[in-house]
Amino acid sequence: MQDWLKMTAGDLGRGIGRGEIDPEALCDTYLSAINAHPLRDRIYSVVTETRARAEAAAAAARAKAGQRLGLLDGVPVSWKDLFDSVGVATEAGSALLKGRVPGRDAEVLQNGTAAGLVCLGKTHMSELAFSGLGLNPVTATPPCVNNADAVPGGSSSGAATSVAFDLAACGIGSDTGGSVRIPAAWNDLVGLKTTSGRVSLQGVVPLCLRFDTVGPLARSVEDCALMLAALEGGKAADLRGASLAGMRFAALQTVVMDDLREAPEAGYAAACARLRDAGAVIEEIEAPEVAEAMPLSPALFSGEAYGLWRDVIEADPDKMFAPIRERFRGGKAISAADYVSGWQTLERLRATWQARVAGYDAVLMPTAPNLPPDHARLMEDEDYYVTENLLTLRNTRVGNLMGLCAVTLPTGVASCGIMLCGTPFQEERMLRVAKAVEDVLVSAD
Repeated sequence: MQDWLKMTAGDLGRGIGRGEIDPEALCDTYLSAINAHPLRDRIYSVVTETRARAEAAAAAARAKAGQRLGLLDGVPVSWKDLFDSVGVATEAGSALLKGRVPGRDAEVLQNGTAAGLVCLGKTHMSELAFSGLGLNPVTATPPCVNNADAVPGGSSSGAATSVAFDLAACGIGSDTGGSVRIPAAWNDLVGLKTTSGRVSLQGVVPLCLRFDTVGPLARSVEDCALMLAALEGGKAADLRGASLAGMRFAALQTVVMDDLREAPEAGYAAACARLRDAGAVIEEIEAPEVAEAMPLSPALFSGEAYGLWRDVIEADPDKMFAPIRERFRGGKAISAADYVSGWQTLERLRATWQARVAGYDAVLMPTAPNLPPDHARLMEDEDYYVTENLLTLRNTRVGNLMGLCAVTLPTGVASCGIMLCGTPFQEERMLRVAKAVEDVLVSAD
Protein backbone atom coordinates (compact mmCIF):
# COMPACT_ATOMS: atom_id res chain seq x y z
CA MET A 1 0.00 0.00 0.00
CA GLN A 2 1.21 3.50 -0.81
CA ASP A 3 2.15 5.73 2.10
CA TRP A 4 -0.89 8.00 2.31
CA LEU A 5 1.06 10.61 4.27
CA LYS A 6 3.39 11.22 1.31
CA MET A 7 0.79 11.32 -1.44
CA THR A 8 -0.38 14.49 -3.12
CA ALA A 9 -3.83 15.80 -2.30
CA GLY A 10 -4.93 15.02 -5.84
CA ASP A 11 -3.75 11.42 -5.63
CA LEU A 12 -5.47 11.00 -2.26
CA GLY A 13 -8.69 12.30 -3.78
CA ARG A 14 -8.42 9.92 -6.70
CA GLY A 15 -7.80 7.05 -4.29
CA ILE A 16 -10.94 7.98 -2.37
CA GLY A 17 -12.88 8.15 -5.63
CA ARG A 18 -11.75 4.65 -6.62
CA GLY A 19 -12.73 3.26 -3.23
CA GLU A 20 -9.10 2.46 -2.36
CA ILE A 21 -8.85 5.01 0.46
CA ASP A 22 -11.45 5.42 3.21
CA PRO A 23 -11.64 9.08 4.35
CA GLU A 24 -12.06 8.07 7.99
CA ALA A 25 -9.01 5.80 7.87
CA LEU A 26 -7.09 8.55 6.09
CA CYS A 27 -8.05 11.05 8.77
CA ASP A 28 -7.04 8.60 11.52
CA THR A 29 -3.71 8.06 9.79
CA TYR A 30 -2.98 11.78 9.75
CA LEU A 31 -4.17 12.40 13.31
CA SER A 32 -2.08 9.48 14.58
CA ALA A 33 0.97 10.81 12.75
CA ILE A 34 0.43 14.31 14.13
CA ASN A 35 -0.07 13.18 17.71
CA ALA A 36 2.93 10.87 17.60
CA HIS A 37 5.27 13.41 16.05
CA PRO A 38 7.87 14.84 18.45
CA LEU A 39 7.61 18.27 16.78
CA ARG A 40 3.81 18.37 16.77
CA ASP A 41 3.51 21.34 19.10
CA ARG A 42 6.01 23.35 17.06
CA ILE A 43 3.94 22.82 13.91
CA TYR A 44 0.28 22.84 15.05
CA SER A 45 -1.06 25.47 17.43
CA VAL A 46 -4.20 23.34 17.84
CA VAL A 47 -5.30 19.99 16.39
CA THR A 48 -9.05 19.93 15.74
CA GLU A 49 -9.62 16.21 16.12
CA THR A 50 -13.38 16.34 16.74
CA ARG A 51 -13.99 18.49 13.67
CA ALA A 52 -11.63 16.43 11.52
CA ARG A 53 -13.28 13.12 12.45
CA ALA A 54 -16.77 14.49 11.85
CA GLU A 55 -15.80 15.88 8.45
CA ALA A 56 -14.05 12.65 7.49
CA ALA A 57 -17.10 10.60 8.49
CA ALA A 58 -19.31 12.81 6.32
CA ALA A 59 -16.87 12.45 3.41
CA ALA A 60 -16.84 8.66 3.83
CA ALA A 61 -20.65 8.56 3.75
CA ARG A 62 -20.74 10.65 0.58
CA ALA A 63 -18.11 8.44 -1.06
CA LYS A 64 -20.11 5.29 -0.29
CA ALA A 65 -23.27 6.90 -1.66
CA GLY A 66 -21.56 8.06 -4.85
CA GLN A 67 -22.19 11.69 -3.90
CA ARG A 68 -18.68 13.11 -3.51
CA LEU A 69 -18.47 16.90 -3.59
CA GLY A 70 -15.38 16.88 -5.79
CA LEU A 71 -11.88 15.48 -6.13
CA LEU A 72 -10.70 16.80 -2.75
CA ASP A 73 -13.69 15.54 -0.75
CA GLY A 74 -12.18 13.78 2.28
CA VAL A 75 -8.62 15.13 1.92
CA PRO A 76 -7.05 16.41 5.20
CA VAL A 77 -5.39 19.85 5.22
CA SER A 78 -4.03 22.37 7.73
CA TRP A 79 -4.90 26.06 8.14
CA LYS A 80 -2.59 28.88 9.19
CA ASP A 81 -3.55 30.39 12.53
CA LEU A 82 -4.92 33.58 11.01
CA PHE A 83 -7.97 31.98 9.39
CA ASP A 84 -10.97 32.30 11.69
CA SER A 85 -12.38 28.92 12.71
CA VAL A 86 -15.56 28.74 14.74
CA GLY A 87 -15.04 27.92 18.41
CA VAL A 88 -11.26 27.48 18.05
CA ALA A 89 -8.63 30.01 19.08
CA THR A 90 -7.32 32.05 16.16
CA GLU A 91 -4.43 34.09 17.53
CA ALA A 92 -2.18 34.84 14.52
CA GLY A 93 0.90 33.79 16.45
CA SER A 94 0.59 36.66 18.91
CA ALA A 95 0.01 36.94 22.64
CA LEU A 96 -1.89 40.14 21.81
CA LEU A 97 -4.71 37.95 20.46
CA LYS A 98 -4.55 35.20 23.09
CA GLY A 99 -8.00 33.77 23.76
CA ARG A 100 -9.48 35.21 20.56
CA VAL A 101 -12.16 32.68 19.55
CA PRO A 102 -14.19 33.54 16.42
CA GLY A 103 -17.88 32.81 16.13
CA ARG A 104 -17.69 31.69 12.52
CA ASP A 105 -15.26 30.30 9.95
CA ALA A 106 -13.37 32.48 7.51
CA GLU A 107 -14.99 32.47 4.08
CA VAL A 108 -12.15 30.44 2.57
CA LEU A 109 -12.53 27.84 5.32
CA GLN A 110 -16.26 27.75 4.68
CA ASN A 111 -15.56 27.20 0.99
CA GLY A 112 -12.98 24.52 1.72
CA THR A 113 -15.40 22.71 4.02
CA ALA A 114 -18.09 22.92 1.34
CA ALA A 115 -15.63 21.23 -1.04
CA GLY A 116 -15.16 18.40 1.48
CA LEU A 117 -11.74 19.33 2.86
CA VAL A 118 -11.03 17.86 6.29
CA CYS A 119 -9.66 20.45 8.74
CA LEU A 120 -6.82 18.91 10.77
CA GLY A 121 -6.12 22.05 12.77
CA LYS A 122 -4.32 25.39 12.88
CA THR A 123 -0.59 25.88 12.27
CA HIS A 124 1.95 28.19 13.88
CA MET A 125 3.12 31.33 12.09
CA SER A 126 5.27 34.44 12.44
CA GLU A 127 3.71 36.92 14.84
CA LEU A 128 0.88 38.79 13.08
CA ALA A 129 2.41 37.51 9.81
CA PHE A 130 5.04 40.27 9.75
CA SER A 131 8.25 38.30 9.05
CA GLY A 132 9.61 36.07 6.33
CA LEU A 133 11.75 34.01 8.70
CA GLY A 134 9.18 31.97 10.64
CA LEU A 135 10.91 32.72 13.95
CA ASN A 136 8.38 33.10 16.75
CA PRO A 137 9.57 32.82 20.37
CA VAL A 138 6.15 34.04 21.59
CA THR A 139 4.30 30.88 20.50
CA ALA A 140 6.54 28.43 18.62
CA THR A 141 9.05 28.28 15.79
CA PRO A 142 8.34 25.37 13.45
CA PRO A 143 11.27 23.29 12.19
CA CYS A 144 12.84 23.46 8.72
CA VAL A 145 12.69 20.09 6.98
CA ASN A 146 16.24 20.46 5.59
CA ASN A 147 18.06 21.89 8.62
CA ALA A 148 17.14 21.26 12.24
CA ASP A 149 19.08 24.35 13.37
CA ALA A 150 17.41 26.74 10.91
CA VAL A 151 14.11 28.60 10.75
CA PRO A 152 11.53 27.32 8.24
CA GLY A 153 10.55 30.58 6.53
CA GLY A 154 7.44 32.57 7.22
CA SER A 155 5.06 33.78 7.89
CA SER A 156 3.22 30.58 6.84
CA SER A 157 5.83 28.52 8.66
CA GLY A 158 3.64 25.80 10.18
CA ALA A 159 1.62 25.56 6.97
CA ALA A 160 4.78 24.55 5.13
CA THR A 161 6.16 22.21 7.76
CA SER A 162 2.83 20.45 8.24
CA VAL A 163 3.17 19.29 4.63
CA ALA A 164 6.96 18.84 4.57
CA PHE A 165 6.84 16.60 7.66
CA ASP A 166 3.92 14.57 6.25
CA LEU A 167 1.38 15.90 8.76
CA ALA A 168 -1.07 17.39 6.21
CA ALA A 169 -1.79 16.83 2.55
CA CYS A 170 -1.71 20.59 1.99
CA GLY A 171 -1.32 23.73 4.08
CA ILE A 172 -3.35 26.89 3.55
CA GLY A 173 -1.37 30.07 4.18
CA SER A 174 -1.24 33.75 3.35
CA ASP A 175 1.25 35.91 1.47
CA THR A 176 1.73 39.66 1.97
CA GLY A 177 5.41 39.95 1.03
CA GLY A 178 6.42 36.33 0.45
CA SER A 179 4.78 34.45 3.30
CA VAL A 180 3.61 31.50 1.17
CA ARG A 181 6.56 31.34 -1.22
CA ILE A 182 9.45 31.59 1.27
CA PRO A 183 8.42 28.67 3.54
CA ALA A 184 7.39 26.67 0.46
CA ALA A 185 10.82 27.18 -1.10
CA TRP A 186 12.79 26.51 2.07
CA ASN A 187 10.87 23.26 2.66
CA ASP A 188 10.97 22.07 -0.98
CA LEU A 189 7.27 22.58 -1.70
CA VAL A 190 5.16 24.28 -4.35
CA GLY A 191 3.59 27.55 -3.20
CA LEU A 192 0.99 29.70 -4.95
CA LYS A 193 0.71 33.44 -4.32
CA THR A 194 -2.63 34.62 -5.62
CA THR A 195 -3.35 38.10 -6.92
CA SER A 196 -4.42 40.61 -4.27
CA GLY A 197 -8.21 40.83 -4.43
CA ARG A 198 -8.74 37.39 -5.98
CA VAL A 199 -9.39 35.22 -2.90
CA SER A 200 -11.63 36.36 -0.04
CA LEU A 201 -10.00 37.87 3.05
CA GLN A 202 -13.23 37.75 5.07
CA GLY A 203 -12.36 36.25 8.44
CA VAL A 204 -8.60 36.45 7.84
CA VAL A 205 -6.57 38.35 10.45
CA PRO A 206 -5.09 41.23 8.40
CA LEU A 207 -1.58 42.61 8.05
CA CYS A 208 -1.79 44.90 5.00
CA LEU A 209 -5.17 44.62 3.31
CA ARG A 210 -3.96 45.95 -0.05
CA PHE A 211 -1.22 43.31 -0.18
CA ASP A 212 -2.66 40.36 1.80
CA THR A 213 -3.40 37.25 -0.26
CA VAL A 214 -4.43 33.66 0.50
CA GLY A 215 -2.77 30.64 -1.09
CA PRO A 216 -1.79 26.97 -0.71
CA LEU A 217 1.52 25.27 0.08
CA ALA A 218 1.54 21.81 -1.47
CA ARG A 219 3.46 18.92 -2.99
CA SER A 220 2.50 19.67 -6.60
CA VAL A 221 1.23 22.32 -8.98
CA GLU A 222 -1.93 20.26 -9.43
CA ASP A 223 -2.60 20.43 -5.69
CA CYS A 224 -2.23 24.22 -5.77
CA ALA A 225 -4.74 24.42 -8.63
CA LEU A 226 -7.19 22.15 -6.83
CA MET A 227 -6.84 24.05 -3.55
CA LEU A 228 -7.33 27.43 -5.22
CA ALA A 229 -10.62 26.16 -6.63
CA ALA A 230 -11.64 24.86 -3.20
CA LEU A 231 -10.81 28.16 -1.51
CA GLU A 232 -12.93 30.05 -4.01
CA GLY A 233 -15.71 27.54 -4.55
CA GLY A 234 -14.73 27.49 -8.22
CA LYS A 235 -13.34 25.20 -10.90
CA ALA A 236 -9.72 24.09 -10.97
CA ALA A 237 -7.41 25.08 -13.81
CA ASP A 238 -7.14 22.48 -16.57
CA LEU A 239 -3.49 21.41 -16.52
CA ARG A 240 -3.77 18.63 -19.10
CA GLY A 241 -1.32 18.90 -21.96
CA ALA A 242 0.73 21.69 -20.37
CA SER A 243 3.97 21.95 -22.32
CA LEU A 244 7.02 24.21 -22.55
CA ALA A 245 6.83 24.14 -26.35
CA GLY A 246 6.99 27.71 -27.62
CA MET A 247 7.16 29.27 -24.17
CA ARG A 248 9.15 32.47 -23.60
CA PHE A 249 10.39 33.47 -20.19
CA ALA A 250 11.98 36.68 -18.94
CA ALA A 251 14.76 36.16 -16.42
CA LEU A 252 14.71 39.29 -14.26
CA GLN A 253 18.16 40.68 -13.45
CA THR A 254 17.29 43.91 -11.64
CA VAL A 255 17.67 43.65 -7.84
CA VAL A 256 16.76 39.94 -7.57
CA MET A 257 20.16 38.64 -8.71
CA ASP A 258 22.13 40.83 -6.30
CA ASP A 259 23.98 39.18 -3.41
CA LEU A 260 22.74 35.67 -4.20
CA ARG A 261 24.18 33.03 -1.90
CA GLU A 262 25.93 30.09 -3.54
CA ALA A 263 23.25 27.39 -3.24
CA PRO A 264 20.26 29.50 -4.40
CA GLU A 265 22.30 30.74 -7.35
CA ALA A 266 23.29 27.18 -8.31
CA GLY A 267 19.75 25.83 -7.95
CA TYR A 268 18.30 28.63 -10.04
CA ALA A 269 20.94 28.37 -12.76
CA ALA A 270 20.49 24.59 -13.02
CA ALA A 271 16.70 24.96 -13.24
CA CYS A 272 16.98 27.57 -16.00
CA ALA A 273 19.40 25.32 -17.89
CA ARG A 274 16.94 22.44 -17.76
CA LEU A 275 14.14 24.67 -19.05
CA ARG A 276 16.32 25.78 -21.96
CA ASP A 277 17.24 22.18 -22.71
CA ALA A 278 13.51 21.39 -22.84
CA GLY A 279 12.97 24.06 -25.50
CA ALA A 280 11.97 27.14 -23.54
CA VAL A 281 13.35 30.52 -24.59
CA ILE A 282 14.75 32.50 -21.65
CA GLU A 283 15.75 36.13 -22.15
CA GLU A 284 17.45 38.20 -19.47
CA ILE A 285 15.72 41.52 -18.83
CA GLU A 286 16.33 44.60 -16.74
CA ALA A 287 13.34 46.33 -15.14
CA PRO A 288 14.34 49.66 -13.54
CA GLU A 289 10.78 50.02 -12.19
CA VAL A 290 11.52 47.20 -9.74
CA ALA A 291 14.46 49.11 -8.27
CA GLU A 292 12.28 52.22 -8.09
CA ALA A 293 9.47 50.35 -6.33
CA MET A 294 11.56 48.73 -3.60
CA PRO A 295 12.09 51.90 -1.50
CA LEU A 296 8.31 52.34 -1.36
CA SER A 297 7.98 49.25 0.82
CA PRO A 298 8.33 50.89 4.26
CA ALA A 299 5.61 53.44 3.53
CA LEU A 300 3.22 50.96 1.94
CA PHE A 301 3.73 47.86 4.11
CA SER A 302 4.73 49.23 7.52
CA GLY A 303 2.52 52.29 7.16
CA GLU A 304 -0.63 50.24 6.66
CA ALA A 305 0.37 47.50 9.12
CA TYR A 306 0.95 50.00 11.92
CA GLY A 307 -2.24 51.82 11.03
CA LEU A 308 -4.20 48.59 11.43
CA TRP A 309 -2.48 47.41 14.61
CA ARG A 310 -1.27 50.57 16.41
CA ASP A 311 -3.90 50.64 19.14
CA VAL A 312 -3.62 46.92 19.89
CA ILE A 313 0.18 46.96 19.93
CA GLU A 314 0.61 50.11 22.01
CA ALA A 315 -1.94 48.90 24.58
CA ASP A 316 0.48 46.10 25.57
CA PRO A 317 3.72 46.30 23.53
CA ASP A 318 5.75 44.08 25.86
CA LYS A 319 3.72 41.06 24.78
CA MET A 320 5.35 41.19 21.35
CA PHE A 321 8.63 39.78 20.05
CA ALA A 322 10.71 42.97 19.96
CA PRO A 323 11.96 42.79 16.33
CA ILE A 324 8.40 42.35 15.05
CA ARG A 325 7.10 45.14 17.29
CA GLU A 326 9.77 47.51 16.02
CA ARG A 327 9.02 46.57 12.43
CA PHE A 328 5.41 47.57 12.98
CA ARG A 329 6.54 50.79 14.67
CA GLY A 330 8.54 51.59 11.55
CA GLY A 331 5.18 52.72 10.17
CA LYS A 332 4.69 55.30 12.92
CA ALA A 333 6.51 58.04 11.01
CA ILE A 334 4.72 57.40 7.70
CA SER A 335 2.37 60.26 6.87
CA ALA A 336 -0.91 59.90 5.02
CA ALA A 337 0.65 61.96 2.23
CA ASP A 338 3.58 59.53 1.96
CA TYR A 339 1.21 56.59 1.82
CA VAL A 340 -1.06 58.06 -0.87
CA SER A 341 1.87 59.30 -2.92
CA GLY A 342 3.55 55.90 -2.62
CA TRP A 343 0.52 54.12 -4.01
CA GLN A 344 0.25 56.59 -6.89
CA THR A 345 3.87 55.92 -7.76
CA LEU A 346 3.45 52.16 -7.44
CA GLU A 347 0.43 52.11 -9.77
CA ARG A 348 2.53 53.90 -12.40
CA LEU A 349 5.38 51.43 -11.95
CA ARG A 350 2.99 48.48 -12.21
CA ALA A 351 1.80 49.74 -15.59
CA THR A 352 5.41 50.04 -16.78
CA TRP A 353 6.11 46.48 -15.61
CA GLN A 354 3.07 45.01 -17.33
CA ALA A 355 4.01 46.65 -20.62
CA ARG A 356 7.58 45.34 -20.33
CA VAL A 357 6.69 41.69 -19.64
CA ALA A 358 3.52 41.39 -21.74
CA GLY A 359 5.19 39.20 -24.35
CA TYR A 360 6.42 36.55 -21.91
CA ASP A 361 4.68 33.52 -20.43
CA ALA A 362 6.25 34.22 -17.03
CA VAL A 363 9.08 36.12 -15.36
CA LEU A 364 11.69 33.97 -13.62
CA MET A 365 13.82 34.69 -10.56
CA PRO A 366 15.26 32.86 -7.53
CA THR A 367 12.54 32.60 -4.89
CA ALA A 368 14.91 33.56 -2.08
CA PRO A 369 18.50 34.77 -2.36
CA ASN A 370 19.52 33.01 0.85
CA LEU A 371 19.17 29.70 2.67
CA PRO A 372 17.21 29.33 5.93
CA PRO A 373 19.16 31.27 8.59
CA ASP A 374 20.32 29.83 11.90
CA HIS A 375 17.63 29.93 14.58
CA ALA A 376 19.93 30.60 17.54
CA ARG A 377 21.87 33.37 15.80
CA LEU A 378 18.66 35.15 14.83
CA MET A 379 17.71 35.24 18.50
CA GLU A 380 21.10 36.50 19.62
CA ASP A 381 22.12 38.92 16.86
CA GLU A 382 19.66 41.76 16.19
CA ASP A 383 21.50 43.05 13.11
CA TYR A 384 21.57 39.55 11.62
CA TYR A 385 17.83 39.22 12.19
CA VAL A 386 17.07 42.50 10.40
CA THR A 387 19.38 41.93 7.43
CA GLU A 388 18.35 38.30 6.89
CA ASN A 389 14.65 39.10 7.15
CA LEU A 390 14.87 41.88 4.58
CA LEU A 391 17.03 39.80 2.25
CA THR A 392 14.71 36.81 2.60
CA LEU A 393 11.69 38.82 1.44
CA ARG A 394 13.42 40.89 -1.23
CA ASN A 395 12.72 38.76 -4.30
CA THR A 396 9.23 37.60 -3.35
CA ARG A 397 8.24 41.20 -2.61
CA VAL A 398 8.57 41.95 -6.32
CA GLY A 399 5.42 39.89 -6.88
CA ASN A 400 3.50 41.75 -4.17
CA LEU A 401 4.65 45.23 -5.21
CA MET A 402 3.81 44.57 -8.86
CA GLY A 403 0.46 42.98 -7.94
CA LEU A 404 1.19 39.64 -9.59
CA CYS A 405 0.26 36.01 -9.13
CA ALA A 406 3.29 33.78 -8.66
CA VAL A 407 4.35 30.18 -8.09
CA THR A 408 7.51 28.85 -6.46
CA LEU A 409 8.80 25.40 -7.42
CA PRO A 410 11.61 23.27 -5.97
CA THR A 411 14.79 23.26 -8.07
CA GLY A 412 16.19 19.98 -6.77
CA VAL A 413 18.71 21.85 -4.58
CA ALA A 414 17.51 21.73 -0.96
CA SER A 415 15.70 24.87 0.21
CA CYS A 416 16.23 26.60 -3.15
CA GLY A 417 13.24 27.55 -5.27
CA ILE A 418 12.59 29.07 -8.67
CA MET A 419 9.76 31.59 -8.86
CA LEU A 420 7.47 32.19 -11.81
CA CYS A 421 5.58 35.50 -11.82
CA GLY A 422 2.55 35.90 -14.05
CA THR A 423 -0.15 38.40 -14.97
CA PRO A 424 -2.57 39.67 -12.31
CA PHE A 425 -5.71 37.52 -11.99
CA GLN A 426 -4.39 34.98 -14.52
CA GLU A 427 -3.75 32.21 -11.98
CA GLU A 428 -5.10 29.46 -14.25
CA ARG A 429 -2.70 30.39 -17.04
CA MET A 430 0.15 30.73 -14.53
CA LEU A 431 -0.59 27.29 -13.12
CA ARG A 432 -0.48 25.72 -16.61
CA VAL A 433 2.93 27.30 -17.16
CA ALA A 434 4.07 26.10 -13.73
CA LYS A 435 2.88 22.56 -14.48
CA ALA A 436 4.98 22.49 -17.66
CA VAL A 437 7.99 23.73 -15.70
CA GLU A 438 7.36 21.24 -12.89
CA ASP A 439 7.25 18.34 -15.35
CA VAL A 440 10.70 19.28 -16.64
CA LEU A 441 12.28 19.88 -13.23
CA VAL A 442 10.84 16.73 -11.65
CA SER A 443 11.84 14.53 -14.59
CA ALA A 444 15.40 15.82 -14.32
CA ASP A 445 15.75 14.85 -10.64
